[in-house]
Amino acid sequence: RCATGAEQSPAMIRAALLIPLFMLGCKGQQQVQDTESVPVAAQPPEWVRSRPVSSAYYIGIGIGNKAKAEATETARKNALDQLAQEISVRVEGNSILFTADGRNRFDETFTSTIKTTTQEQLEGYELVDSWDSPTEHWVYYRLSKSEHARLKAQRKAAAIGTALDHHQRSIAGAASGDLRTAMDQDLRALIAMKAYWGENDLVDLNGKQVPLVNEVFGHLQGLSAGIRISVLPDRCELDYDNHFKRELLITATWGDGKNTNDLPQLPLRIGYAGLDGPVSEAKSTDGEGRLRLSVQRASVSQSGNEVLVRPDMDALVSKELEPAIVTALIGSLTVPQARAPITVRLPRVQLKAQESNLGVAVGDAGIAAIMREELTRSGFRLVEREADAEVLLVLNAATRPGGEANGFATAYLDLTYSFQDRKTKDIIFQGAKQSVKGIQLSPEKAGLDAFKKAGQEVRREMVPGIISAFQ
Repeated sequence: RCATGAEQSPAMIRAALLIPLFMLGCKGQQQVQDTESVPVAAQPPEWVRSRPVSSAYYIGIGIGNKAKAEATETARKNALDQLAQEISVRVEGNSILFTADGRNRFDETFTSTIKTTTQEQLEGYELVDSWDSPTEHWVYYRLSKSEHARLKAQRKAAAIGTALDHHQRSIAGAASGDLRTAMDQDLRALIAMKAYWGENDLVDLNGKQVPLVNEVFGHLQGLSAGIRISVLPDRCELDYDNHFKRELLITATWGDGKNTNDLPQLPLRIGYAGLDGPVSEAKSTDGEGRLRLSVQRASVSQSGNEVLVRPDMDALVSKELEPAIVTALIGSLTVPQARAPITVRLPRVQLKAQESNLGVAVGDAGIAAIMREELTRSGFRLVEREADAEVLLVLNAATRPGGEANGFATAYLDLTYSFQDRKTKDIIFQGAKQSVKGIQLSPEKAGLDAFKKAGQEVRREMVPGIISAFQ
């Protein structure tokens, strides 16, 4: 039989009370387990939420997108870029970059150079922390300001020592007339100091305290400005008597106001307007600083044509030096040059013409009038007397009938011409046109049409060929 509530034993009562408690405990445990099975994003650290500020450290925070490859490396690079940007450089009042001239010429180059150099010279940085969100990887780097200053001071001292050595070699090269070595060594000195162009770099030089980079750059400017180029004769006259060819003597020297030295093996760039387009030549002086230059086939039509001679600064510079910095430095220099005006005197010409249209003289309707006009326009001087001429132009032109058909007449023109030296009678240039066809309503008009067509060819082809032949 079943026991009544009054008859239940104490053990049974305790068991009844424990069962709900046990179930409650199991349920609580299940809830804890369920909660732990659902991941919850960790809260970002304080340095992610708010960028740290420190008087003792440079700080760099970098982020990498996990959707892209190498997120960790990207975050690291971005953090180090920030470190480099924090290490700012203040341009000192006595630096090469402080002057207006320096700012205009070197600011962009300096900014790029100093950023690259700072990134390359980062040492002693440490990883403080990293953190991952579902989409990004974050890193926190820092660099001790005192340690950075110590390492930088070491590097700067070494750079100053190297630059001083190069500069002393440059001074010795200039004293011996070796311009190539002198410029090369000054450029190497400036490159050695490239990370410190904007900083105070006072050094003791010959018993005086001077800003090193300014001193070296000033010496480099003096090397360039001290070059002297001379051209003899100072005018280049080309004429028929010298066969439109002239030899010029170019001399290169260098002086500092006290001494003057020849510049042997100095690379030069030489240019002038040529008959077939711009002429540009690369030459070098000989062992005595001289160069003999042959000028020929110069343009007849170019107004103000001249021979321009200047040092080839690019050829003076070693190709192993840093191009971006060297280009900025060389481009800032004053480079002396020499000019020799070119005068082309075409010969005096007497024109002898025999022209006929079907046996009748054509007068001004022929080729002679066109040739006279074109030759005069091109610079030839036409004279009436043979004794005044240097060259004789003999022109023969005649038409012959070609027949008639369908109410139209045809005529053909045969043309020959030759340029002869008046004294020697040697043929300088000759040409011909055969069977230039003319068509009109009558044979006479057909002949004149052939003259007209031949005249167009004379303007377009013959006269340019004649001018070229004379040179």
